[in-house]
Amino acid sequence: MDDKFEIQSSTDENELCEQIKTACEFMEAVYANGHYLRVTVHRHWSKHNPEISGKIARPKAYRWYLRRELLKLARRGAKIAIEKSRPRVDLNSPGLLKTIDESDFDMTRKKVFMFGPERSELSIKRLEHYTGTLAEDFQRYVLLTNYNMHMEAFAETFPASTGSTETNVQMPTLHHIADDNRGISIVNIGVGPSNAKNLTDHLAVLRPDAMMMVGHCAGVRNHQEIGDFVLASGYMRADLILDESLPPSVPITPSFLLNRALAGTLDDLKLPYRIGAVYTTADRNWELSVSRTQNHLRASRSIAVDMESATVAANGFRYRIPNATLLCVSDKPLHGQPKLPSEAKTFYGETKRQHLRVAMTAIESIQSQYPDGLPNSDIRAPEEALLEGPDTTVDDCF
Repeated sequence: MDDKFEIQSSTDENELCEQIKTACEFMEAVYANGHYLRVTVHRHWSKHNPEISGKIARPKAYRWYLRRELLKLARRGAKIAIEKSRPRVDLNSPGLLKTIDESDFDMTRKKVFMFGPERSELSIKRLEHYTGTLAEDFQRYVLLTNYNMHMEAFAETFPASTGSTETNVQMPTLHHIADDNRGISIVNIGVGPSNAKNLTDHLAVLRPDAMMMVGHCAGVRNHQEIGDFVLASGYMRADLILDESLPPSVPITPSFLLNRALAGTLDDLKLPYRIGAVYTTADRNWELSVSRTQNHLRASRSIAVDMESATVAANGFRYRIPNATLLCVSDKPLHGQPKLPSEAKTFYGETKRQHLRVAMTAIESIQSQYPDGLPNSDIRAPEEALLEGPDTTVDDCF
């Protein structure tokens, strides 16, 4: 086997597509034989950083992404060289953690890939462990929930979904698989910001086009009713879990395009909703220190309380993944309507299908409008260059 493959510029679309296909097969073969890959891209249009390079692992896990991005670059005339790099690192190596330590990691540094090969490989292994599914089965659009009822509603909607291979996995997962990974995945991440960070830390290496938190919340405004929806326009990060990685002063907002699709769907279905700040806490019993929490709610003008949304949004911002929040009011503890077993059971049964329907309809709208992924320039630093060409349409030639 050759140690290097170069993608040659071509005006023939079929020839270019065939080269990209061969490049992906080359990468997967080299990886299978025990080596990482180095990808070097020379961009003649870049005045300050014409050449960027980086190493990758497990290319098959996100082959759809590599095909799309390499094709964008090749169409623009970039010179792309792919070569065998150093041997793969044993994940049991005592020195592994030093190679993936992100404490001083500059997310805005010029590079082809956001993550190094060891980080990608470890995250993919952990993702497969937590979800009980193959990384290759993850689709471009990922729903995150913490209720099994949403998993049931997803399975009813897509009975042919591929699911976790074991019954005791920590984060049960279902994939509605479509060609070129254009389908939807759903993961039951469990409760709390720690779980939300854990899953999104590892999911990020697969470069999904979007992720959406689909959960329940406490409504805190007088005119909200049980069953009303909440779209986050911003977040009060009282979860604290990412404060050292991302200062709380950094403004975090969901994807405008995702929110617009969600609002449009809610309007079409004539469902009540409100847009505003979501207060995310790490304290499941925040009601027991309600005076302190109310001060935060007043200061932030929050309209709902949950335990995951801000964490998902903050990690989406860190890792450049468009994201949004679709919550449904399940209780109003400040108004004498706490979450109690009998009321909760009735609420869950009545809303689970509707909740998923809104999320999936919005994603279908996004898929139709942006078949090659949501524009993400608003969550990329000005000096940052990921493996991405211009935001132009990539025809499906694979």
